[in-house]
Amino acid sequence: MSAKASSSQPSGFGSSGALSHVYIQYPPLRSNIPGARNSFYDDGTKQLIVLTFDQVFSWKTVPFDPNVTPSSDLIGEGPVLSIRYSLDLKLLAVQRSPLEVHIRNRESGDTFSHKCRSESERILGFFWTDSPTCDIVFVKTSGLELFSCNFESRSLQLAETKKLNVSWYVYTHESRLVLLASGMQCKSFTGYQISSVGIVRLPRFDMAMAKSESNNKPVLAAEDIHIVTVYGRIYCLQLDRIAMQLHCYRFYRDAVIQQGSLPVYSNKIAVSVVDNVLLVHQVDAKVVIIYDIFADSRAPVSAPLPLLVRGFSRANAAASQLMGQNVEGPEGKDSNHGETVIYSDEWVFLVPDLICDIANGVLWKIHLDLEAISASSSEVQTILEFLQRRKLEAKKAKQLCLAIARTIILERRPVPMVARAIDVLVNCFSLSIKTGIYQAGSKVERSSTASGSNVNSAVGESINQADASERSLKQESGSGMHDKSIVKSSSFTSDSEDNVSFAPNRGKSKNVNLSSSKQDGGNLVGTDISCAEAQPSVIQPQAPGPGSTPLRTDEQQESMVTSAAISPDDLCSFVFAPVEEEIAGDSSYLVAVIVEFLRSANLERLKVPPNIYILMIQLLARNENYAELGLLIMNKTIEPSKEVAMKLLASGRQNFQTKKLGLDMLRELTLHHDYVLLLVQDGYYLEALRYARKTKVNTVQPSLFLEAAYASNDSQHLAAVLRFFSDFIPGFNSTTDHQTYSRCLAEMNSVVTA
Repeated sequence: MSAKASSSQPSGFGSSGALSHVYIQYPPLRSNIPGARNSFYDDGTKQLIVLTFDQVFSWKTVPFDPNVTPSSDLIGEGPVLSIRYSLDLKLLAVQRSPLEVHIRNRESGDTFSHKCRSESERILGFFWTDSPTCDIVFVKTSGLELFSCNFESRSLQLAETKKLNVSWYVYTHESRLVLLASGMQCKSFTGYQISSVGIVRLPRFDMAMAKSESNNKPVLAAEDIHIVTVYGRIYCLQLDRIAMQLHCYRFYRDAVIQQGSLPVYSNKIAVSVVDNVLLVHQVDAKVVIIYDIFADSRAPVSAPLPLLVRGFSRANAAASQLMGQNVEGPEGKDSNHGETVIYSDEWVFLVPDLICDIANGVLWKIHLDLEAISASSSEVQTILEFLQRRKLEAKKAKQLCLAIARTIILERRPVPMVARAIDVLVNCFSLSIKTGIYQAGSKVERSSTASGSNVNSAVGESINQADASERSLKQESGSGMHDKSIVKSSSFTSDSEDNVSFAPNRGKSKNVNLSSSKQDGGNLVGTDISCAEAQPSVIQPQAPGPGSTPLRTDEQQESMVTSAAISPDDLCSFVFAPVEEEIAGDSSYLVAVIVEFLRSANLERLKVPPNIYILMIQLLARNENYAELGLLIMNKTIEPSKEVAMKLLASGRQNFQTKKLGLDMLRELTLHHDYVLLLVQDGYYLEALRYARKTKVNTVQPSLFLEAAYASNDSQHLAAVLRFFSDFIPGFNSTTDHQTYSRCLAEMNSVVTA
């Protein structure tokens, strides 16, 4: 299916008119420093670090701002194997050799060091923690050593050791998880989660590795291991180069479970996570494949497409050149660095969503093109579920969902297929209410004519590409959206990456954050649960055992949580009402769709706005389907309300039975005042008087009754009304109404006598 929706975006470098589902946005963050000799990424503090001869420059990457100003620190001359700031940015640790790490107080300038106690052990790396047990962890060939910093004595105090043989390790601050590899093939792993709630040791486990044809035993490398956090769950992805598969492992508190594999098509891959979407970069093929782990399928979300650069224009180039900045040309050429090559050998991917281009000294942020992804899928239910889980661009996702719903109704897709699509939207909204994610009163803005046409054209192409109705019918039983076992929790986005040296010969060590936000009954409680949390994983899991609790991360999104959830008001205003304006002829199809919506809302016990019922009455009355309207009223499919009753009365001008339904609804709702007024307006003023006396309605002005009786030109009725108010309203005889209509009655009687 064509992804026409993305055609409005500037094309990628050297790819005129090319399409993509994943892109990097121009301008990047530039870290061009004269005399730069090495670069690192500190995922604990989310800083890009560039080294010169005796100084370090650091740029904050969250929030991502290409114009951010770097800070600097003097570190002195000498080799640097690794460098990290403490989480409070007060200390700076520099690994000078495999045997020694220097720690410098940035405020006082004091420096102290840590050296290996034995010449046989080596420091593989280190990381700072927020654990109450320790401040810094050293990973050595002999295991882990956890230290606390003593500022007064300018020394480190050993808090705990974990003895084991370590070949290499992978760590991410985002998960707070460190994996230690050991064994001849480096496929045996021991894991520790060192977080603010303590230290959790994972059971030892082995990763699967296929044997080569020559029966040689392959050795697992650090670059083949990727720790990612998706929907608050921590996974380890292992590249099996022999089997050409990406094995997935899910971490629980007391178990590590392999949950299937994903195919790979390149000997070199990279992994990113954007808005809880897994991106597998096939580096050799220069394409990226998108997976949604909560989808009920191992299939990618969309077809593989290249990663492109967007946002560049000649105007940007001219403006930047005037300011003396380095600028890339239309074909991806940089004035100082030559051509920018997508997936070049100098690219280093930083989990979750950054790319460092060492050759050009720039840092890119990865983005998803939701519009292009939705345009490339013909599976309506699947793409709606995918869009409803998005948070970074919740407004765009919401607009796309509304556009898809409008399109499938306007195209008169089979009602069962439309019903399943509506079920997705209703279920997600209901879940967002239960979990407190949905912001009451938030409205999706009507897009401009241009943007609206782009969204609708993209959705139209998406749905017209294939006959989605048959496929949707087959998938009805696999939705998984009705599972109610949802954990109520706050949300966060993955925003930390690896502490990776970009030097050519440096081994890979990832900074992974495997922390827990709460402790409840001894189990780690997760944080990021989306509207699709109830769905089964894309990679079918083995049962982890009854006592297993998933390890979750505890970082929370700094900004206010947004949601793509669509309320019943939104459906009425932006789907049903616009469709009603466009349809011609028989409106029974739209009525059937709205009935399906009411069924779904009733199952979720959602309050339906009266506007939807009013629209149904309007549609049925337009086609004179009064009998069906009566059945819907009597069966309570259309909920009683004052607005609905008034619409029934207005529609009942051509049908007495419909009007009677409206009057009966007013009585049922005990809206006696309105009922009496309507009787008077219809000329039934005597019946209105009796009903007012019976229900003790005293809010209707006597003049209305008197005026109606006088207009009937019946003196007996006028006399009866006057007598009624004289008997039941104290002081009425002294009012101007009594005097006026008494004279009118006398005149009417004199005319009759004459």
